[in-house]
Amino acid sequence: MGCDCESCIAKTLLSVFNFVFFVLGTVVLAVGAWLAADKSSFIALLKMVESDQLEHFTQPAVIEQLAYCLIAIGAIMFFLSFLGYCGAIRESQCLLTTYALFLLVILILEVTACGLAAAYKDRAKTETKNYLQTTISRYYSSNDRNQSDAVTLMWNYLMSEMKCCGVDDYRDFNLSDKWNESKGTRVIPEACCMQSALFEPMDKNCPFSPSDSNSYYKQGCYNALIDWIMFNRNLVIIVAIGVGLVQLLAIFLAFCLCKSIEKYRGMRL
Repeated sequence: MGCDCESCIAKTLLSVFNFVFFVLGTVVLAVGAWLAADKSSFIALLKMVESDQLEHFTQPAVIEQLAYCLIAIGAIMFFLSFLGYCGAIRESQCLLTTYALFLLVILILEVTACGLAAAYKDRAKTETKNYLQTTISRYYSSNDRNQSDAVTLMWNYLMSEMKCCGVDDYRDFNLSDKWNESKGTRVIPEACCMQSALFEPMDKNCPFSPSDSNSYYKQGCYNALIDWIMFNRNLVIIVAIGVGLVQLLAIFLAFCLCKSIEKYRGMRL
């Protein structure tokens, strides 16, 4: 297609942008497929690195769940970037329109979710807390290597980094059957304690007899997370606006290129 300056810029930007995401999506998808098909080689690779923190990622359940997440993320990136890249290179109105509509739907869902959360703050707070408590009650288990999974590891890291315990407090773990079966005489997970190293309580008696001086067992992670978001709200707002603007730009360029293709084809008739 012979193109004017604007359509050539739109085509180039769409091609480069989507090619980058196409490569990234392919890599993420390939890594996810590798982890799902051959966990043992990944575990062996991690064990070559001397790090106590990496040992927590060598658990088969964690790797398997991570693999499925990577496959899902990679597949979405691969599919959308494929539509955008091939649509721009092949000058296909069908592919470009499909690409722009997918991005538009995603953007509308994001804006709607933010709008509903702002309009119904109390309901959003309740639903978020219920969801977080559900992840604990259904999936949280012991920190033992043969029992831990991705959800347990995620919660342990969150509690260690945010210096908190459970959603509201340590009593949330009483709702987890897996935790109750494996906790023994522990009252709280090690991640709720003040730590000298990752998941290593400063007071070895902390998991069995927690107090305000050796743990964070009364400090909920929901409030800690909200406090972190409010403290970093400027960064959160900038990232959210940036993501939205990138999506809008991609939608705009795709429709502009479609219009240029239609105009050019109409001139040839």
